[in-house]
Amino acid sequence: MNRTALISAALAGLVAFTSVPAFANDINIRQYGWQHSAGGEQTGWRNRIGVHQEGRRNNATAHQNGNRNVAAIGQEGRRNSATTFQAGRNNAAGLAQFGSRHQGMIVQDGNGNIAAGIQIGQNCDGYVSQSGSGNVAAFVQTCN
Repeated sequence: MNRTALISAALAGLVAFTSVPAFANDINIRQYGWQHSAGGEQTGWRNRIGVHQEGRRNNATAHQNGNRNVAAIGQEGRRNSATTFQAGRNNAAGLAQFGSRHQGMIVQDGNGNIAAGIQIGQNCDGYVSQSGSGNVAAFVQTCN
């Protein structure tokens, strides 16, 4: 094996090894309608974010810092806003909003926390904050 091929193989292996963290996280965003916005931030390993928005002018943001966190946001209608913040590991957050002008937020700091929410109708405001480990929360609202 000549020297150039050996150096090329070593550089290719180094590039493949250093790019592994880029493949460790998963983000899936689907938007239908118009004037939606979605964003996210992941630090750590094996974090997953899923966003699905239909209607118009919906906003979704997910922030994850830690390992093996999952966030799912699904919105239908218009002018809904949802945010999730998770720090720690093995946390799961979900928020589904139907109708219009809902505000929803889930904040989890710790390990093994689970939260869920559904808001139906219009003008609902839901907020969950959990710290520690092994917490579970759920909320369902019908607002007008």
